[in-house]
Amino acid sequence: MGALSASNKVAARRRVSRVSPASIVPPARIGFVGLGRMGHPMARNLARAGYRIVAHDADRDALGRACDATGAEAPGELKAAAERCKAVITMLPNGEAVRSVLMGPGDCLLAGFSRGSVLVDMSSSSPVGTRELGARLAERGVAMLDAPVSGGVRKAADATLSIMVGGDAQTVARCRALLGAMGKQIFIAGPLGSGHAMKALNNYVSAAGLVAAVEGVLAAQRFGLDPRNVVAILNASTGMNNSTLNKFHQFILSRAFDSGFSLDLMVKDLRTALEVARSTGSPAPLAEACLKAWTEAQASLGPGKDHTAVARHWEMLAGTELGRKG
Repeated sequence: MGALSASNKVAARRRVSRVSPASIVPPARIGFVGLGRMGHPMARNLARAGYRIVAHDADRDALGRACDATGAEAPGELKAAAERCKAVITMLPNGEAVRSVLMGPGDCLLAGFSRGSVLVDMSSSSPVGTRELGARLAERGVAMLDAPVSGGVRKAADATLSIMVGGDAQTVARCRALLGAMGKQIFIAGPLGSGHAMKALNNYVSAAGLVAAVEGVLAAQRFGLDPRNVVAILNASTGMNNSTLNKFHQFILSRAFDSGFSLDLMVKDLRTALEVARSTGSPAPLAEACLKAWTEAQASLGPGKDHTAVARHWEMLAGTELGRKG
């Protein structure tokens, strides 16, 4: 073939300049900040998929366990972790923690990010705060996705999480293989912040369903019905919901109360859901009542409880323990 003309060379350069950045696929280095009950199995699944993990956690024991399980590097500084990676995942308790590791004070990810890097926040954060962080990152040429998850520790362990993604289409495409190593269903919710809005609203619907089921089963037991049979009937009827299917027998009637998601985080997500509703002018009287009830349960039970322990608050109000005869 003959040499390109000057005009064709210019056109070729323009086409190259519009080529999307390369997809983030194994064996790319991936930073993972936050290696608790959810983050640990998620990082492990990334390592199993062939990614090289660069790990960071303020808890040295959690960090050590993650390094043992994944063969991760642990440079000890957030800046150093960001310098080594094409993408960094945060899996932290809330948006304030994400802002702290991203922007400091002191050692932070932003100091180490290079242009073209991606921050994937898989925490449950405020969508308003997420958009503010995304704007700050964009000034440095760093992209951001919010990609919170649903499914709990069990689905984190077997890589079947549902992942709700907010961000621009190009960045989502770059990170699809990365997300697919941790989840079974990946939903594109919309622009940046949409994933966090969806997660909070999902958890509101889940929380409302859980306490409705607790009230219903408790009333049935006090009427003389067997609560285990009540739950079985609900699960074969229109009253079925995620809590009757996956929480009542497993964590409430068993008295285990160890589903892996805390009551404190559920209250935080309910506040975020109400923030989303209010910011859009949407009526949400049930969400307001739900938040009030969960906040009262949190105060009654104290910090550090599993969210399924909320049933104990209703038991105390009724003077009846679910599943106990008499």
